[in-house]
Amino acid sequence: MIPGAGPDTPLQLSFASVRHGEQAVGAGVLVAERLVLTCAHVVNSALGRERFAQDTPGHGDTVTLRLPYVAPARDLTARVLREMWVPPRAKAAGRDPVEPGRVPYHGDLAVLELTDAPPGGAEPAPFLQHNYAGEVVALWASGNPLPTLRAVPRVSAPPWIALDVLGGAQVTEGFSGGPLWDRERQAVVGLVAAVHRAAGPPAPGSPPATMYAISVPAIEAELPALPPSSVPTARRGVQQLLTALERVLPGREAVLACEERLAARLGRASAGPAADLDRLVGLAVSVRRGLPELLDLVRDHQPPRAASYDRSGHHTAREDWERLRRAARTVRPGEYLTTRQRRDLSGLLAHCTRTDPRTLLERVLPHAPELPAVTGLADAMDALEGFGSATGGPVPPLLQGVVRISVEELAAGPYPAEDLDAWVERVAARSGVDEDAVSQFRADAEAAAVVRAPAPGPFPGPSAAVLAAPVARAPRVQVELLPAPNGRRFTYQIWTFADDLSHRLSLVRDAESGSEQVVDDIRRVLRTEVREDPETALVEYFLPSAWLGLDVDSWESPDSDEDGPFAPGITRRVVVRTTERSRESYAGWKQRTAALASAKHLVLDHRHTDRMVARAQLEVHRDAGTVIVCCEPRHHGTLLRQCVQAGVHTVLWHRAEHGARIAQDLLALVDGTDHAEVPEAVRLERAKAMAEPDSTTHHGRRLSLLYDAPDHRPPQLAPDAWVLTQP
Repeated sequence: MIPGAGPDTPLQLSFASVRHGEQAVGAGVLVAERLVLTCAHVVNSALGRERFAQDTPGHGDTVTLRLPYVAPARDLTARVLREMWVPPRAKAAGRDPVEPGRVPYHGDLAVLELTDAPPGGAEPAPFLQHNYAGEVVALWASGNPLPTLRAVPRVSAPPWIALDVLGGAQVTEGFSGGPLWDRERQAVVGLVAAVHRAAGPPAPGSPPATMYAISVPAIEAELPALPPSSVPTARRGVQQLLTALERVLPGREAVLACEERLAARLGRASAGPAADLDRLVGLAVSVRRGLPELLDLVRDHQPPRAASYDRSGHHTAREDWERLRRAARTVRPGEYLTTRQRRDLSGLLAHCTRTDPRTLLERVLPHAPELPAVTGLADAMDALEGFGSATGGPVPPLLQGVVRISVEELAAGPYPAEDLDAWVERVAARSGVDEDAVSQFRADAEAAAVVRAPAPGPFPGPSAAVLAAPVARAPRVQVELLPAPNGRRFTYQIWTFADDLSHRLSLVRDAESGSEQVVDDIRRVLRTEVREDPETALVEYFLPSAWLGLDVDSWESPDSDEDGPFAPGITRRVVVRTTERSRESYAGWKQRTAALASAKHLVLDHRHTDRMVARAQLEVHRDAGTVIVCCEPRHHGTLLRQCVQAGVHTVLWHRAEHGARIAQDLLALVDGTDHAEVPEAVRLERAKAMAEPDSTTHHGRRLSLLYDAPDHRPPQLAPDAWVLTQP
């Protein structure tokens, strides 16, 4: 049964159901004529093995598949390709087993090879990298269209994407290994790996269930031997590309040779003597990174020469080559590198620890109206690759970014900085970028790094590259907390941002737990994921705005024989945040940021408990970055929500007491204190109150802080709830 043309036809023609006997245990997707991509744990289930078994299945272990939309009643047999078996592992490196219930983990990929040709009508799926705007769907293991999940990508936590489930089928097991389908862009954007939902029926107004998928870049990094995937056929710029190729590839023999070599590179069948220019371009635009591969081959076959002129005075070879490059960028603006070049760069970036990806984007793209959210250097490179034709400068932004990374990383030693320089030199030469332009840009970047660094004193100091390195930020632990209706049980996720590396999802607890378990998990993450020397980590609790009054800053774990109770509010800086911001509140946040250097403090007390009065006060004082809330506790929630909507950075309040004395104490605490030092000042006040057990009036008891400082950007514009910010 081959379906008629519809929005999901490419998905249906490639969807595979993985079976254990007559039962569907997971899904997969056809990525080449006889190759099916799925999760390793799905293969383990199909073979009756332990879910996270790591040893490679033997040659005699066969897996049964069906293509439910192409030949629903026909069983197909496949075997695991040994070189493409990547079992689940706990960490990016090594083979540590996965702890039950802990996500995300790494790997969990397998490629199955069909023993026979697939049924007629089956087609490999097109792939693209995900974005955060479009809705995606996932089919259940059987392929039946009724149990279909609808979801929206929420945040990238390499190697996974976290998605909010919007509706459709109930979140259950059986979606694993299946393709995540972007209907608007007509492409697979990931492979479903896991789903999470709270136990029991969802409460009214509860947040959506979460689904996790392995991203396309992670799949490519884990499976370097996998043939390049197809992509949706491009249209814009194809005629320009054909015209340019006609001038660069003279004669039929050149076209035939180029098509044969390109097919071999991309793992596709060559058209042989039937190849022509249209088939060559069709092959290049139908495969991920096919156009950069085509340009690389054309360069080897017809290397660009220096500018020359014909008798009429028009440019010839060099101009034709530049025209070809511009046409390729028009057809596929987000692809600049070949598959090998991209993999080589990813390998080098894995050793870079001194460069902040957000700062890098701000320096390379200083005039961009809105920078993309990135979670690491590889993610930043993917973003810069798409800006290749937008600047008009002699050095593309992608190469600018790699040069800046090498300048900053040189402080840590010659590796990987010198290899990054060599990579830039090779890619620039093969991309037609002028060598002198790259050298000049590198010299400018090195000079700018010296200017940013403090002047050396009378004694010998570190090199200019060391001085120019960015100051490491204090590590941060972010707890995305979802309270149950009674406010005493929680589901949560814990993220870390440490050593200026990527924003990582470290722990998920989808079974409702008490506050002691939350704190105990924070302690475990601090011990295993965060190196706190020399600064104390900042612990951020993300809460819905209705729960900002929850006393998370006074939580502690039970006493233990090892090292006693753990009270983060005393030994760590603990702040409260919320992601429920609107476009209006984000605009207010930016305005208050601009005025922060000269801003005054504002007190909201019993006179401002009416919402309209409070909002009017905040409108009148639009430069106030710090607000003291000092009223009866029953009004705290109202005033805190008004502060969030007005874009206030810092709100300080006492959860139990109020009155003029408390207001003066809290004003004195923040007066003369630099904005960035407020969390530490609050922590010390809590510690002082704890150190005076006989005193019941110290204002440090039950002192709370909402902190959305300028170096902790709230989500851009109007984020969906539960989107953590990028540090």
